[in-house]
Amino acid sequence: MNRTRRSEAIAGYVFLLPWLLGFIGLTLFPMIASLYLSFTKYDLLSSPVWIGLQNYLDLFHDERYLASVRVTLFYVFVSVPLKVAFALVLATLLNRGIRGLNIYRSIFYLPSLLGASVAVAVLWRQLFSGQGLVNSVLRSLGWQTPPDWLANPHTAIYTLILLSVWEFGSPMIIFLAGLRQIPAEYYEAARVDGANWRQQFFRITFPLLTPLVFFNLVLQVIGGFQSFTQSYVISGGSGGPVDSTLLYSLYLYQQAFGLLHMGYGTAMAWVLLLAIAIFTAGFFLTSRYWVFYLDRSK
Repeated sequence: MNRTRRSEAIAGYVFLLPWLLGFIGLTLFPMIASLYLSFTKYDLLSSPVWIGLQNYLDLFHDERYLASVRVTLFYVFVSVPLKVAFALVLATLLNRGIRGLNIYRSIFYLPSLLGASVAVAVLWRQLFSGQGLVNSVLRSLGWQTPPDWLANPHTAIYTLILLSVWEFGSPMIIFLAGLRQIPAEYYEAARVDGANWRQQFFRITFPLLTPLVFFNLVLQVIGGFQSFTQSYVISGGSGGPVDSTLLYSLYLYQQAFGLLHMGYGTAMAWVLLLAIAIFTAGFFLTSRYWVFYLDRSK
């Protein structure tokens, strides 16, 4: 029996070996190397020079870094709730038994597949340019001098937020799957008691979907903090105008690959990892107060 268990254990490790090698070689070792480089002055052209915490201290005196933090926090805190709320509303509407549900589901999911692509970001830049389609429509509706959305520092970030919300397909599919799992008997009992659609949504639908709301919020916040392509393409890699679209990942890219400040860039990357970990931990710590599971009480 011991020989059989030993053989099974060896077979298990053999099957795990490709993943372990990939994890160590492609994830663990690069993370350890980047952590070391974050304490050095390194430009890819010469050997790293140990400078301790200087890179991390310099972050607090870098005005563009602080601007990227403010822009990213605003982007995440506005776009993520809007995207999740829009996905939930649309999933609720699609769950009403309309014909061709699979077709609508595929159409609405398509933006999530294309939203982060360079081609869509280029198209978005053309749509919201001064002479783009959006302003042409606004002029036809009577607005003679619509703003140049991308050239105005007060409106440029909202084009990125709108593009993020447009990628609502993934959370919508998750919500739609959750709605299909809610027993119809709950709604029948609520209707017998005289509950209207609003009461049914807030007393039945939303509480039972809170695990999925939690799941989508965590995923979307993590993705929001790492957003890069949209800002890079729409701003031409500058984060302008006046750093109004300078997302954190874009400034990290500028420092690490544009200016070859690799040590500084890796320090930024570790700060971002820490920030994501803190926000994720906050979601888990507060979930006990608002996430409802059928198999246990709060």
